[in-house]
Formats: sequence, C-alpha cells, structure tokens
Amino acid sequence: MTPRQAPLALLVAVTMTGTVALHIFVPALAAAALDLHTDAAGIQSTITVYLIGLAGGQLLYGPLSDRYGRRPVLIGGLALYLAGLLLAIPAPNLGVLLLARAMQSLGACSCLVIGRAMVRDVSTREDAARKLAILVTAMTLTPALAPAIGGVVSHAFGWRAVFVLLALVVAILGTLVIVILPETNRQKVALPGAVAVLAAYLRLVRLPAFRAYLVAGGCGGTSLYAFLAVAPFLLVNRLGRSPQEVGFDCLLVVFGMVAGAVLASRIAGRVSILRAARSGNLVCIVSALALLAIDRAGLLQVETLILPLFLYAVGVGILSPNAVAGLMNVDPHAAGSASSLYGFTQMSFGALFTAAATAWPATSAAPVALTLLAAGLIAALSLRRG
Repeated sequence: MTPRQAPLALLVAVTMTGTVALHIFVPALAAAALDLHTDAAGIQSTITVYLIGLAGGQLLYGPLSDRYGRRPVLIGGLALYLAGLLLAIPAPNLGVLLLARAMQSLGACSCLVIGRAMVRDVSTREDAARKLAILVTAMTLTPALAPAIGGVVSHAFGWRAVFVLLALVVAILGTLVIVILPETNRQKVALPGAVAVLAAYLRLVRLPAFRAYLVAGGCGGTSLYAFLAVAPFLLVNRLGRSPQEVGFDCLLVVFGMVAGAVLASRIAGRVSILRAARSGNLVCIVSALALLAIDRAGLLQVETLILPLFLYAVGVGILSPNAVAGLMNVDPHAAGSASSLYGFTQMSFGALFTAAATAWPATSAAPVALTLLAAGLIAALSLRRG
C-alpha cells in the first residue's frame, strides 16, 4: 500500500480526536466541581492542564514520527490517551483528575501532530491547502458537537460518564489505526539529539513566512478556548442557562468555525493563502470589538453574546486552515517538526488565553472579549510582518 492510499477519512478522525477530551468535558465542569468539592478556578485548571499537555507533547511527537514512522508513534499516543481516560473515570479528587487530564493530553496530542503530518505526507504541494481545509472543516465538528454531547451525557448519567464514552471512542479508533492505517512516512530521518531538535525548530522559526503563519495560526486556532472555559459559569450564573443549554450554546458558537472552514475550502486555490488568512483574522477583530461594545453598553444577553462569538468563530475557521497550509508548505520535508511546532504554539497560546480569561470572575463578557481582541491584533501584526 502506497502513502497515497492512506484513508483520508481515518486521518481526519485521528486528528479530530486530539481535542475532543477538551471540549466534551466543558458542560460537565460545574457538576465535577461540586462532586469533587472544588471551586470554579480549581476545575477550570483541568482545561489549562490539558492545553499545557497538548502544547508540550507536540514538540516530541513530530521528531519521533519523522524518525520511527507515523504509525507506531500514533499507536503509542493513543494507548496513553486511553489510559488517562480510564484513570479519570473513578477520580476521587481534583489532584487525580488533573493527573488523568495530563495523561489524556500527552497522548491526544499525538493525534494532532501525526494526523496533520500524515495528511501532508499523502498530499502534493498544490493539493495540501485543499486537504488541510477539509481536515480543519472536520476538526471544527469536534468543538462544535463535543460540548453538546457532553452536556447531554453528563446531564443524564453524570460527569464521569463523559470519560466512559470517550474511552470507548478512543479504543475503537485505536483498533482501526492498528488494522487499516498504513505508514505514510517513507523518508525517515535520523533522530537528532535535543540540541539538534531545538536547532531544527529555530531554523523554521527564523523563516519569516513560517513565523507569520505560526503566530497567526496559534492565536486564531485556540483563542476560542478562552470562551469555552468561562462559558459554563458565565452562561449559568450570569445569564441563567442550564448546563445542558450551555452545551448547545457552545455548539452554536463553534459551528461558526465549520462555516468558516467550509468557506476556506471553497476559496482555496482562488485566493492566496496570505490574503485568506488576513481576511479571516479581520473578521475576528471586528467580532471581538462588537462583543466588547455590547458588554460595556449593558446589552449582554444570550443572543448578544452568542452572535459575535459565532462571527468570531467564522473568522477562525477561515484563518486556521490557511495558516496551517502556509506553514506546512514552507518546508514539506520537515512536515512532522512543523506540525509539532505549530501544535505547541497553538496550545501554548490557548493555555495563555484561557488563563487570561479565567483570571477574573465570570460576571461579564469583557475578559473574554479583551482576550479575543488581543489574539486578533497579535495575529494581524504577525501576518503583516510576514
């Protein structure tokens, strides 16, 4: 079987799974906090820990997959992911849950890095933007659907059932990977030492085009996590929504990413990658400014919160696939390392944005709006300099 015969549908499913444990748990945060006798800040740290794990782990999986192949490294990551899910189910306190979340994220990040790299392995340079747009379109279904599913499951069976369901999904996916996914890396390279790995990353970062897309994609790709971490408390405590309704509210917001990614796939090849990325980011900035104005004017309601966030998500859906395509095309022979560095930057920014938005009590939308605005402005500056 040649690399081009690797099933795209399975590669998409693998990549989607990387962040599902992050999003599916969002509606259950309040219930888990009550059950584990912790406060909002304590349970929100499970989001931050997950993002930190996703960031750090991705620096390892790229070079490992470049050396040993995508398939064996992915299987190992999925095994660690499953172990973390099984540990979370009976977690008696916040400490054990945080450990389980760290294990989940360190395993799940293999899906993100290797899924993207495998798609690049089986794509030509001209076809990469289209396939990555399809990938991002599918990936946006994870944060779009996962919170709604998590809300329904936790409401019906309790917050621990969320991890039971996800463990079954990961076990099935791992079986499919073992049975039908071929190796796509046919040009393995020697595994360098830590200094050489760092030098390779620095070489990529020194390239202006790579740096521009790296920072812009990092800002756009995970800035909405700031809202997802605050949503259960802002929507329930300030706007009177039920935990189940929170899941569907998050669904509406993140569905904007689906719309944006579909649009990105439609214009791929007709509009330059840089122009498309800038256009998507402009939508993000305008939407964040609108949300801030609504909050400051005292007009915050469920509808006036969700609409600008939906539009912001549309902008992210346009920006993200073009940023990924742009940086992956800079040096196709270093696809694994480029994917790792992108994932590290993306999740690091996500952890930073989440910490910034949750540093204040969830009594207004201002912290979220300011965080999203900062992300958009940083991305705009990066794309302009690049």
